[in-house]
Amino acid sequence: MTPDLEVRDLVRDFGSFRAVDHVSFEVEQGSFFSILGPSGCGKTTLLRMIAGFLEPTQGDILIRGESVLGVPPNQRPVNLIFQHLSLFPMMDVKENIAFGLKRRKLPQPEIDRRVTEILDSVGLPGYGDKKIRQLSGGQKQRIAIARALVLEPSILLLDEPLGALDLKLREQMKIELKKLQQEVGTTFVYITHDQSEALVMSDKVAVMNRGHFEQIDTPKNLYKHPKTAFVASFIGENNAFDARVVGTDPLEVELDNGLRFRTRARGELGQGASCRLFLRPESIVIEPPGDMTLNRFRLKVKNVLFDGANTKLLGHLQLENGDLADEIQVALPQDHRFDYIQSGDTVSVGVVEEACLCFPSGEG
Repeated sequence: MTPDLEVRDLVRDFGSFRAVDHVSFEVEQGSFFSILGPSGCGKTTLLRMIAGFLEPTQGDILIRGESVLGVPPNQRPVNLIFQHLSLFPMMDVKENIAFGLKRRKLPQPEIDRRVTEILDSVGLPGYGDKKIRQLSGGQKQRIAIARALVLEPSILLLDEPLGALDLKLREQMKIELKKLQQEVGTTFVYITHDQSEALVMSDKVAVMNRGHFEQIDTPKNLYKHPKTAFVASFIGENNAFDARVVGTDPLEVELDNGLRFRTRARGELGQGASCRLFLRPESIVIEPPGDMTLNRFRLKVKNVLFDGANTKLLGHLQLENGDLADEIQVALPQDHRFDYIQSGDTVSVGVVEEACLCFPSGEG
């Protein structure tokens, strides 16, 4: 099956600065594909090239197998939604949605039919006569999407569309957007710096850093099997430590403070090599049973960071002589077994070898 979008070796330079650096990827028909990265990594530049607002310095862009290089934005089978939705406040909902259809000079009965159908699709039947000022933030978001989808694009491009919403509405809209995409079946290419948005909604996520893709994978694989140190540090929460290899069979690393961990590795790590060790807070076991084979250490609790289901202990690793070393976060289980732990307590913690991950120093 021909992918809806294929990007081949795409480069975009601004003078001596390279914003997009030899990026290639494919987006399958009907999928939700997200490009995730920090501000300034090149993701919006990449999206603007796909939309036709910027020409690439090098490479090609194909939509349903046809190159669109040189094709102006209004003739590409894509629509773009920005963070600022740009709805027309002087028009009602149906006029906003019908705007593009009228410019295409479709017959009025066809326009009315499409507007009615798309309002049903986005869950706002009967909203055609409402003014934009009468809509909530989430309803405005759906109207902006309806205005784009009514033109039946091959691909809908979304550039940080939830960024202007408050936290609770953003959480709600993540779920609604995913449901909407599945219902209408249009291919979504979504730009965000918010990893939660990308992980919750996407079939595939490309993690972008300094103009190139570090990894393209399913949300689950990005979280559980990061291929680079940047992905490990950017996706989810992680405790990270500088270390060096002190044993290779099995792999054992030592932190600057002398604590040692058995760990998995990504990349080549020989004896004495400098590396970066990652431990996810939820992988660390509090008061582990004695028969568990794992890396064990003592934790001096500094604070209990209450955040409902995401509550964590913040503390310091404790050396055998009682000195405090590196700071670390440990997820608190939700079964209330450890609700007694308070600031100033010292607890035993451990992490299995398979939950530790090391990368050569300098990556990412």
